[in-house]
Amino acid sequence: MKNAFAIVTLSALVSACAVVPPEQAAPEPAAPSVVPATPAADAIAKAAPPDDKLPNVELTSDLFYKLTKAELDFKRGQWQSAYVTMMVLAQQTRDPRLARRASEMALSAKQGNEALAAIRLWRELAPDSDEAAQYFLGFAVLGDDLGEAETLFAQRLKASPPTGRPLLMFQMQQFLLRAKDKAAAFGLMERVLQPYLNTQEAHLVLAQGASAASDAERARAEAKKAVAIKPDSELATLTMGQMLGDLDGAQKLFADFLQKYPAAREVRSAYARLLVEQKQYDQAREQFLLLLKEQPDNPGTLYALGIMALQGQDSKAAEGYFKRYVEVLEAAPDPERDPNKALILLAQIAEERGDLDGALAWLDKIDGEDARAALPARLKRAHLTARKGDVDGARAQLKEIAPADQAEQVQILQTEGQLLRDSGRAVEAFKTLQDGVLRFPNSPDLMYDYALAAEKLGKVDAMETALRKVIESVPDNHHAYNALGYSLADRNVRLDEAYELIDKALKMAPGDPYIMDSMGWVLFRMGKLKEAEQSLRQAYALRGDAEIAVHLGEVLWKQGDKAGAARLWREARNKDPKNDALRSTLARLNAGI
Repeated sequence: MKNAFAIVTLSALVSACAVVPPEQAAPEPAAPSVVPATPAADAIAKAAPPDDKLPNVELTSDLFYKLTKAELDFKRGQWQSAYVTMMVLAQQTRDPRLARRASEMALSAKQGNEALAAIRLWRELAPDSDEAAQYFLGFAVLGDDLGEAETLFAQRLKASPPTGRPLLMFQMQQFLLRAKDKAAAFGLMERVLQPYLNTQEAHLVLAQGASAASDAERARAEAKKAVAIKPDSELATLTMGQMLGDLDGAQKLFADFLQKYPAAREVRSAYARLLVEQKQYDQAREQFLLLLKEQPDNPGTLYALGIMALQGQDSKAAEGYFKRYVEVLEAAPDPERDPNKALILLAQIAEERGDLDGALAWLDKIDGEDARAALPARLKRAHLTARKGDVDGARAQLKEIAPADQAEQVQILQTEGQLLRDSGRAVEAFKTLQDGVLRFPNSPDLMYDYALAAEKLGKVDAMETALRKVIESVPDNHHAYNALGYSLADRNVRLDEAYELIDKALKMAPGDPYIMDSMGWVLFRMGKLKEAEQSLRQAYALRGDAEIAVHLGEVLWKQGDKAGAARLWREARNKDPKNDALRSTLARLNAGI
């Protein structure tokens, strides 16, 4: 005798498939009044073809039990039995949704061959399903034989109306990016796109395919054909710029295009980013401002201008851009945009002008669920709490953080050491970092901070040993070379070695103002005053740091420009009234400002 579900079709079940808790599972489950849906069944239902193309299968108690048991087995981690059941039932019922479910189970278990078998069955049962075709293509291009994929790509393009072909062409290109044999993939593209070479999109896809196959000349030729078909196309021009492989050439291409088509926003955006990459910041800012004028609330443009303002040391302008960026995202959240980065930068700007409460207020807005921002925000909060005078409270905040891994443990220890050092508790900072190095001896970052703490206490041998360990473990760590070289220069010892270390650091990071400062200082110690002044002026122009001003002032003082030196020292005092280097320099030179 049929149970209460005898009149229900399989179509209804698949869209509301019951999951019975293990303790209630039985060969003949009683029919509940409401059957809860599973996420997997929901996914199948969404992918299903129209009801009139589905088989009308009667849901017997046996079928209901098998489906339910398969879902339970899968939930328990027994994917094989669940997969086999779904495949058998799909073949028996001819319902494509069960084949799709079998493919999901195999994919979840990372079983490629079984997934492909289920997808083949899914395509057989739902030959008009675009989703089944895309799943199949995703697997087919990974194999050594692209024949099946080529046939399907050609069929899809031929069956599509002209307006739908561009999307299919770009989809094909994306699929073929995963192919192991790029040359074979490009050959496939050439054959499949042969009937459509009168379209711009075909040449754009061929350009990308040739580039993936490392045929730069063919890639440029195809991009040029795309531009010839539609000279005002931003996409074709951007592709041409990409295929040129020459930043100067791409810059000229974009500039010329914008002269003809000034409203081309995508090209202007690419042009602006290219100018940034070439360090032409003033010209890049002009382009971003034009973009902002057209779209005042564009988040990407606001963020880019904020970053550029920070690079130009215009913190007021940067603050304005970041504030507007956050406001825009609050009004219209964008999953591709992260307000937390801007909030941290706003907190940093507020801190630099001495507004610690304002900085804390920005940190309060950070999403605590975002793991990427939560830890930096909590570390910054502890730092600000210490700056307000509550060092013990800051340390307590750090102890409340539950680190996810060793890297986070190291970050917390580094922060604790820094806030102790900054508050004048150098002995405690050294002890904290020394204990940290014993716990994590293979952390170069922690070893580096330990070295700085050792130097603060005059433990120069410990410092030098630690920095050499950092250099040995991370040979391209320019900070370690710079710190060791600066320490030697500051103590006026082994100046030739100091120069070599700093020079090596500068070659690794030629635009770093702090390394330029070190170079200026070692040149000063070596008596090369003009070279020292030049290096220090370059450093100060890039970063108006108080200590750089102190060093440059001493070089000017030594050259007899006492008025220039005093002006720089006053600037340093305004930036950092408690600066140790300034106090010791003024006392040593018996200079007044």
